[in-house]
Amino acid sequence: MNRRLLFLQAALGIVLLSLVLLACTPPFDRDGLIHHLQIPKLYLQHGGIYEIPELVFSYYPMNLDLLYMGALWLGSDILPKYIHMAFALATALLLFFHLQKRLPSIYAWLGAVFFLSIPVIVKLSITVYVDLGLVFFSTAALLLLFRWLETKRLRHLLFAGFCCGLGIGTKYNGLLVLFILAVMAPFLFIRSQEAKERVAFPAMKAAILFCFAALLAASPLLIRNAVWTGNPMYPLYNGFFNRAAAPPAAETGAEEAKPQGGVRGVFATRYVLYGENIWQLLLLPVRIFFHEAQDDDPRYFDGRLNPFLLLLPLTALLLLKKADRQALLEQAAMAAFCLLYFLYAFNIEVLRIRYLVPIVPFLVILSMHGLRRLEVLVGTGRLAAAVWLLPVILMLTWNGLYISQQFEKIDPFSYLSGRLSRDEYLAKQIPEYPLLQHINTKLPDSAKILCIFMGWRGYYLDRPHSFDQHGNADGLLAWLKQPEMTAEQIGQKLKEKGFSHLLIRRDLLYNQLRQEEISTQQLWVVIEQRHLLQLSSHLYYTLYQTSF
Repeated sequence: MNRRLLFLQAALGIVLLSLVLLACTPPFDRDGLIHHLQIPKLYLQHGGIYEIPELVFSYYPMNLDLLYMGALWLGSDILPKYIHMAFALATALLLFFHLQKRLPSIYAWLGAVFFLSIPVIVKLSITVYVDLGLVFFSTAALLLLFRWLETKRLRHLLFAGFCCGLGIGTKYNGLLVLFILAVMAPFLFIRSQEAKERVAFPAMKAAILFCFAALLAASPLLIRNAVWTGNPMYPLYNGFFNRAAAPPAAETGAEEAKPQGGVRGVFATRYVLYGENIWQLLLLPVRIFFHEAQDDDPRYFDGRLNPFLLLLPLTALLLLKKADRQALLEQAAMAAFCLLYFLYAFNIEVLRIRYLVPIVPFLVILSMHGLRRLEVLVGTGRLAAAVWLLPVILMLTWNGLYISQQFEKIDPFSYLSGRLSRDEYLAKQIPEYPLLQHINTKLPDSAKILCIFMGWRGYYLDRPHSFDQHGNADGLLAWLKQPEMTAEQIGQKLKEKGFSHLLIRRDLLYNQLRQEEISTQQLWVVIEQRHLLQLSSHLYYTLYQTSF
């Protein structure tokens, strides 16, 4: 066994151990608390799946969330992290076996290590999200299409479509994967044939069968939403399916700043929000791969990639040489998938690395082809070894530094060692957690909490609660803006809805009130001073008891 292989196997072991350690703490990631854990928790409390109209994200795809519900039923909210991580490991296996058949085995090991240590993959592997499920299913779908081109067996085509449908049932971004692959499948079929054998009908038939298998796999989600709302993809395209219905008032991440005036598209959004100049905007496709990207900051793409995911695939395409038809088709298809999916990101207002993660496995495969072509171009000897070793060390060092930063941020050893209890650890990671503890331990079971500007994070809140923030048509913030509304009338509305307490993020509330009429601001002052009793406060968060 050569030194390269030993080095990569050791690196793989270190990465796997790091992921296991980093994922061993109680969950505190935003979307996990908003719906990937909160909705399964509500289902378990209710005794089964039921419609929750006030939480629009309860209509989202739930293939992985149902697995998380099983983990919660077993009594663990840490296990869902490992379930999510398992999809990263499964994707790494797909890459390994694909590369092992097409390149020397050293590149299969390197591809697996590189993929699992990429910052955004690390971040997702240790959080209760669902993106890695979509990554696995979309990767499996395209690789199965490649297998279908080789064998021409119907089962590979149907399995590819089925995986695509499971991706849709995991996250709505799977619809984009379905569109791209459904368009790509007939073209790949035609191009894989000899010129005299190229006919359109079998290719279109293949595309139809692919879509049928995908829709069949996604049908539980589509049927559920159609029965509940009349829209199989609710809340997407609701204006088309329910033309008379108003769009849902609530969306996750509502606390994020968004441009006003209907500005759409990432370029316009970043120009309005962050004042970026023309060069910064034009270089966006390059900037997201470099160190400017940062976790938990929408301005810096809320995630990190690796610059070699850009440099090595470009090398692979620039040094592309004539090869067998299958190899050329595969690399062209992966490049096309990455480009089309990447262009989609510029159609939305907020560019996040997480939204691009389905292209990462294919960038890794292309990266391995690029590195191999560099090695072949240089030849043998010390120079060839250096040409191979230098980018490998740099790309893995880049990823390793990120992993070390995660140990500082997450601090798993403080929890594993028992130095911090579960509540102490969560209080360190979640700013509102001390107030949630107060509610869960000191308020009566009959208490009902109205959460204002709390970002829909309700997993750790055990008392009945509802959420209200800007955009809700029937909530406290909307009542404050109604003409001639009095404090007593608002109090009566709160009583009718059963609210006994308010949990408020004050800085966001006050920022919103500053944008309203003076009468609205004055009405809130009256309510706060005369009818709210402060029970507890921590940082920007305050818990009030109503006294109307």
